[in-house]
Amino acid sequence: MTVAARVARRTGTDISEVSPSPAVVEAVCQALAKAMRAHQLYLPNNPMYHRAIEQLSSTFAGVWAHTDEITLVISESALRYEGQTVFVDTSGGESLPWTFYKDGLRGLTFLTGFEREEVVRLLALLQRVRRASQSEEDLLTLLWEQDFLFLRYRFVDVALDGVCVPEPASTPGRLPGADQQAPASPPAADEVPAFVQMKDFDSTLYFLDERDIEYVRAALAAEYEGDSRANVLAILFDLFEIESSEAARDGVIDIVGQLYPLFLADADFQSAALAIREARIAADRTDSAEPSHRQRLRRAADQLSAPDTVAQLIQALDDSETTPPDDALSALFDALLPAALGPVLAGLGRVRSVLLRDALGRAAARLAAANTAELVRLIESRDVAVALEAIRGAGRLRSAAAVVPLSRTLAGPEQSLRLAALLALGEIASPSALRHVESVIEDPDRDVRVTAVRIVGMRNHRAALPRLQDVLRSGWLREADLTELMAYYEAFGALAGGDGVEPLDATLNGRSMFGRREDAETRACSALALGRIGTAEAIAALRRASADKDLVVRNAVAKALRGGT
Repeated sequence: MTVAARVARRTGTDISEVSPSPAVVEAVCQALAKAMRAHQLYLPNNPMYHRAIEQLSSTFAGVWAHTDEITLVISESALRYEGQTVFVDTSGGESLPWTFYKDGLRGLTFLTGFEREEVVRLLALLQRVRRASQSEEDLLTLLWEQDFLFLRYRFVDVALDGVCVPEPASTPGRLPGADQQAPASPPAADEVPAFVQMKDFDSTLYFLDERDIEYVRAALAAEYEGDSRANVLAILFDLFEIESSEAARDGVIDIVGQLYPLFLADADFQSAALAIREARIAADRTDSAEPSHRQRLRRAADQLSAPDTVAQLIQALDDSETTPPDDALSALFDALLPAALGPVLAGLGRVRSVLLRDALGRAAARLAAANTAELVRLIESRDVAVALEAIRGAGRLRSAAAVVPLSRTLAGPEQSLRLAALLALGEIASPSALRHVESVIEDPDRDVRVTAVRIVGMRNHRAALPRLQDVLRSGWLREADLTELMAYYEAFGALAGGDGVEPLDATLNGRSMFGRREDAETRACSALALGRIGTAEAIAALRRASADKDLVVRNAVAKALRGGT
């Protein structure tokens, strides 16, 4: 008989006036179940854990306003109070009632003060029992070892059939002796549930209905298809942010540092990229961590961006018989720091895999755009392959900061770099860039000259017109081939406009004082330049030469007229 019942009998009052209502006890059971789940899911320093414990204590306070103890009767899936069911959970091994019931517990009595002194100890025991193997101690033994003062329990020995359930022990938390057993007559059915019988359970999986089987199948598939590595990384970085001890954070940093080479060796670039990104985020936002810990975590993430590491990684990927998926490569390279730009640019000109080259190209563009200073520095790299890709990148980005190092490269000895620098300056197309292009119009290298002349004409750099006129008047151009000669005359026509008609007309139709004309190739180039100008005067000059005896000149004039009209 409970304290409330004894008080009611002694005073002659209704028991409902001195005992808590089933709704209040139900709230206690619900709070206890939530606290058990919180203890299972969260660490003791987690706010959700503390909130669950506080809620359980507050619900107990509502009970102690009516009585100083409550007694619950335990069945397989329910808890009963004063003959009424106050908690039901049919989830089997995960439920609060079954955790007690399977080890022989059939009744629990909570006394005032349990929520202050012993609730955390009980939750720890429940968690330990849920994880225990069959060879470890059961809940009943663990309860006895703890010697609870504010918790009493009633039990049966499930190994012995027909033994009556004893009354609660007189000493709180202790098992009663043999002389304290209840009378031979069995207790009421609503107070003591029947023993577990094997016949109550089906021994196969097929007792589940189709919906339950489908749920289990989907849960298993989701478990096996889930990204366990991403979950592990999330847990590690959460621990780095939550745990304040130096040992915990040192341990996280050491583990993360060991994971990077493992991910790369396993070709799991998605996980490696995720680890890099999350490590930087955790280091930046964990203000409570010591600067040394944050610096070590960043260093662990940045070690994959070291030039030597990136170069070895690219070489290994290129030597591999199978190339990883494009999204995996992109994820890895997108996580690299600007320090990796050099080996990425070097790899662009050396790798054989088209897929790898495309991924490197995207990575190079991103890294160069994010750090123009590093790109500009690499323009003058001693590695020709790196310098060449850096020059091309500067041209694509049209970086004004690259003009000075490009001009120095333009004055260097390496032809491939000089031509690339010219094209990059032409892409930048700023006044200073075009002045450097103009400076090599008369360069000793024929390819450099032709490229420079075409750029100033295409970019309409009129400041180069006087230099072009000087070249056209000089005699050395007569030694040039047709392609070079054409480039100079077309550039002159594009820059001179209407002012260039008279000298070009004189070259096309005029004669020297001895009646001689210019050679056919020079006259043909003049005709093409007049067609480039396209004014009425230029068209008239072309028509005067349309019946020229030289076939080369006539063809050039016809072509210019088609373009001019």
